[in-house]
Amino acid sequence: MPDRTVPEFEGELAPVVYRDRGVDLLNQNELPERTVVLRLTAVEEVAEAIRTMRVRGAPAIGIAAAYGMVLAADRAGTAVTLEDMQLAAQTLRSTRPTAVNLGWAVDRMLRVFVKLDGRSAEDVRQALLAEARRIHAEDIEANRKIGRHGADLLSEKARVLTICNTGALATGGYGTAYGVLRAAREAGRLALVYACETRPRLQGAQLTAWELLRDRIPFKLLSDAAAAYLMARGEVDAILAGADRIAANGDTANKIGTYALAVAANHHGIPMYHVAPTSTIDPATPSGASIPVEERAEDEVLAVRGMRVAPSGASAWNPAFDVTPAELITAIVTETGVHRPPFDFRRKAIE
Repeated sequence: MPDRTVPEFEGELAPVVYRDRGVDLLNQNELPERTVVLRLTAVEEVAEAIRTMRVRGAPAIGIAAAYGMVLAADRAGTAVTLEDMQLAAQTLRSTRPTAVNLGWAVDRMLRVFVKLDGRSAEDVRQALLAEARRIHAEDIEANRKIGRHGADLLSEKARVLTICNTGALATGGYGTAYGVLRAAREAGRLALVYACETRPRLQGAQLTAWELLRDRIPFKLLSDAAAAYLMARGEVDAILAGADRIAANGDTANKIGTYALAVAANHHGIPMYHVAPTSTIDPATPSGASIPVEERAEDEVLAVRGMRVAPSGASAWNPAFDVTPAELITAIVTETGVHRPPFDFRRKAIE
């Protein structure tokens, strides 16, 4: 697959954009060695890209799914039906169960389609594409607001610990927790970022480090196991983590390893901030006990980028996420502001 220019949307690096009846998707499995942009023209290809983590991060997955729904309407042409769109929605929903943004975006696209009953195929396509681009643009604007809210929480010359990737690659552009880093850097409040490598997929080492270098933000990469010791040495002022689903009571699912950071942070008196757009809040999920946690193939643990590191015959357990209880979270930052405990994200409370 030939390399293309890295996609952009509204002037921001974007992991996925719609162009000329297809989706340009930056293959994150190829980073940091190569920037390879895939050309996707069918909803099944978008679903496979989500499943195989060629695109990752809850907001980015939701945006990819929205564009996938546009592709489903494109393919159906003049004969597009509600059944066609519901089938496309199910194909996308089946890819990754934990990130709530995926289902949120698909439902939003379906609601637009239902309102277009009796309209021409081209009118339907244009309306769906406009809605998908609106979802994309809203995410970038939310991220910029999140960045400003979050930066105000940091001390001067803050040393901030992060996990996984929450940058432009994981969103529509700009970033959630990473967006706070960008805003803090612009305000002169950020001294250093400590990026956990984030086993087993190494999103911190491969993606966050790539973005930090690109944005010229000073950082040090560290193994996940070194984070607690770094806190004990007094070298961390705050922890910023993203979110894949936030329950109504504030319990938050994020990349595996986040819960351990929260426990250590609580012990050492370090603020633990989760950062996400309101589309990541799921009022229908009462607590973390109801959040489905994706378990991925054991080969991701037994091997590193295809190279086997465990002995033949070994097996592994590979949850992709864990859930941080609300009582360990100092604040949850969204585009609407800084939310502090006790959290109440029931639907009426966030509307």
